[in-house]
Amino acid sequence: MADVVALLRPSQWIKNVVVFAGPAAGLQLTSGASVGRAMLAFAAFCLLSSAGYAVNDVIDRVADSQHPTKRNRPVARGAIGVGGALTLAVVLAVVSLGMAGLWLGRGVVAVLAVYLALTLAYSVALKQRVILDVIVVALGFVLRAWAGAIAVGVEASSWLIACVFTLCLFMGFGKRRCEVAMLGNAEVAESHRPTLVRYTPELLTHLIAVSAGIAVITFLLYTLDTAGHPAPFPKEHLFYTLPIVVYGVFRFAMLTQLGVYSGPTEMVFKDRALFSAIVLWGCCALVVVYQMELFGPGGLEQFVSSSP
Repeated sequence: MADVVALLRPSQWIKNVVVFAGPAAGLQLTSGASVGRAMLAFAAFCLLSSAGYAVNDVIDRVADSQHPTKRNRPVARGAIGVGGALTLAVVLAVVSLGMAGLWLGRGVVAVLAVYLALTLAYSVALKQRVILDVIVVALGFVLRAWAGAIAVGVEASSWLIACVFTLCLFMGFGKRRCEVAMLGNAEVAESHRPTLVRYTPELLTHLIAVSAGIAVITFLLYTLDTAGHPAPFPKEHLFYTLPIVVYGVFRFAMLTQLGVYSGPTEMVFKDRALFSAIVLWGCCALVVVYQMELFGPGGLEQFVSSSP
């Protein structure tokens, strides 16, 4: 059972919280029914992503055996056979799509199907394509956000898609930098994943810097564009969280150079400063988005102005 749990990688399910971005921005987290539908979408993505991990581990079992940490994965070390891993993947995918079809509708099922196809294409071929591999991973997060919005019946704004894509693009290149730093030399990197040889430290440093700038600028433009793309909350107040965003992005970029962390998930949970910045921004964002519910008519501005 421990090996099955390791194959499913529940620690990676945290990535699926992106599903709640659309419902949060659409002011749907105060509705019990909407929260329930968002939770179902989250659960569907957890099952489907675990199915993708199982397939990926089967395909990468030889390469993973050469990696300092991935060689401990159940399929790589022979604790779970190829047939068992693939059978579990099929069961998880069927349950995920069936659950979405039963309770969330065809729109969410369609997005899940696209995500599954993209995941399989990534595992089979696209992860061998430099730069395209990171773009595909970022698109996976966009699909999560899109499915969450569809599940609760709100429109996934173009700004939401842009912010999610650019931030995940930055984090994806950061993950590649972590892998290159951890593996240490080109020979080991090539035996694990041939594309890592082409991801030189210099190239990745450049890509991280560029994508970090794009992510911050996209967020800044989102907060300032109040006329062209209005939101159901005063999103211009998110502008004041910019210092937290800049600190978090730069802190993440710095940590990728150390070769200590295997990827963004481990980095977020083990680096207290980065984790604190994310939690602080999340709390501030929730206050901005739900200020009417928290402070009454007039929101935060009226509450502050009426304070003695």
